[in-house]
Amino acid sequence: MGNLPTSHSQRVTDFLAKVQTARGRIAFIIDATGSREHAWDVAAQLQAEMFNEAAKLGGLEMQVTYFRGLDEVRSSDWTGDARELQHFMGRIRCDHGHTKYARALAHVRGEHRRQAISAVVLIGDMLEEAPQTLYDSVAGLGVPCFCFQEGSDPQLREGFKELWQAFREVARLTKGAYHAFDAGSIAQLRELLQAVAHYAAGGLTALADLRTPSARRLSAQMKK
Repeated sequence: MGNLPTSHSQRVTDFLAKVQTARGRIAFIIDATGSREHAWDVAAQLQAEMFNEAAKLGGLEMQVTYFRGLDEVRSSDWTGDARELQHFMGRIRCDHGHTKYARALAHVRGEHRRQAISAVVLIGDMLEEAPQTLYDSVAGLGVPCFCFQEGSDPQLREGFKELWQAFREVARLTKGAYHAFDAGSIAQLRELLQAVAHYAAGGLTALADLRTPSARRLSAQMKK
């Protein structure tokens, strides 16, 4: 048959090296609709730190999918370089429109079919889709979803109880975990995201080995 062309052979070698060195993949879904505009600068800083935490472990690949405006849902390339993701997110500004979690999750499902994803991280505040739409989107996904929900106002939670509970239910259905946060709990969220990165790299064993309160909290939810 003869030798393969050098360019093709090199692409195969590069792909195999990538698969062998990657220890896990994290898909981030980020709400960039208008309701998050007031806290977007804080969120951007947190997201940058989140990418750094994942990159520190080495071998982890990450992709960001965001939605905003009337019909925009876009994704970054997969990368292990936190700076690439920070640059990608740095160009995004919030734009008014409805949430599009179902479309973002459909994209994640397609990516997971092509190459296994270890964890999905959802970051947002409100939900404007029917909760059942999200439940259908994660049915049989086979990847734990870690839902981090911005906002902890008790009155807002009571007024939109079903929608707030939808994020918790997505976490439960996928054997993931849920946590609500606000500007005062950024340090805690940073620690939670570090725990997710450890899980993506080495599963529940790596999560248990981390031995932080956040790691124990996530582990307890995932084992229910």
